[in-house]
Amino acid sequence: MTADAALVCRCLTGDPTACREMVERFRADIFAVCNRLLSHVHDAEDVTQEVFLRIFRSLRRWDSTRPLRPWVLGITVNRCRTWMGRRAKNPELADYLHETPDHRPTDDSTELRVEIRAAVDDLRDEYREVFVLFHESGQSYEEIAEAVGRPVGTVKTWLHRARLELLDRLRSRGLVPDEPTADTPHSGSRQ
Repeated sequence: MTADAALVCRCLTGDPTACREMVERFRADIFAVCNRLLSHVHDAEDVTQEVFLRIFRSLRRWDSTRPLRPWVLGITVNRCRTWMGRRAKNPELADYLHETPDHRPTDDSTELRVEIRAAVDDLRDEYREVFVLFHESGQSYEEIAEAVGRPVGTVKTWLHRARLELLDRLRSRGLVPDEPTADTPHSGSRQ
């Protein structure tokens, strides 16, 4: 029996220590994905709680021949999708605060980071999910594929497209140079 299966079995028997261990093991990862996909710390906290409720309700359906982490992240992504769908139907006043002008002085050292975050936030949901899971949560293609319920090839395609969209946006804002043309020598190229 794997460590994942043993932990799940202990949780299913109602062992409070195992339940705490499950929460401690996955809390940081779940919150990080929620926070990044939802872009709002309070929503991320709420969805993290919902994710754990869903995990504990669904433990009997987990396939013990598969790793636990991608299954947990799959639930996380699905709960975030549901939350975003509800939020889109019923926006709150706080959802419009980003549209108010910011009168703070700009810090040039953070401009690129802020622009990248905004660009990621503007990606299609599927692209943003795989981008966050790969680049910010360090998940493998296989783990992401399991988490989002798509083939590995689809995950790779979505990740590639997300990167291209980010690069195009950064180029259009003048934050990264345009690609060199055929008649522009590359640095370090032979002539």
